[in-house]
Amino acid sequence: MSRTTIVSTATAVLLTLAGWSQSWAGDLKITEMAVTTKIVKGNPIDSVRRISSTSVKALYCFTRFSAPEDTDTTIKQIWYLNDEAVAEYELPVKGAHWRTYSRKVVEKGLSGDWRCDAVDSEGKVLKSVSFRMN
Repeated sequence: MSRTTIVSTATAVLLTLAGWSQSWAGDLKITEMAVTTKIVKGNPIDSVRRISSTSVKALYCFTRFSAPEDTDTTIKQIWYLNDEAVAEYELPVKGAHWRTYSRKVVEKGLSGDWRCDAVDSEGKVLKSVSFRMN
């Protein structure tokens, strides 16, 4: 073995022992993200842009990922009302083609500008979706 091969192998072993994996959250790609009124058979039935708080009891933020096969990490979905965080959910991402969602109960009188951010383990916003609630 050459010196370069030994150093590369040692580095890989040390990173593995330190808890690093080859599928860092930075490798996650969101291929679909939507706020929806319902999830059916693991998929959103619609994509909310404007909605009345009296028309639904809950909303869901659905996120579909493309990632390396051995991915085993988490993301957070943070719900905001008028730029103030009102709910936060930590969700697993495990595998190459993963989908997940969070559920936000809708209470009357919560009108305003809403958004849901998908955030990786380092706090980087991967994607956001916005909607208006009347």
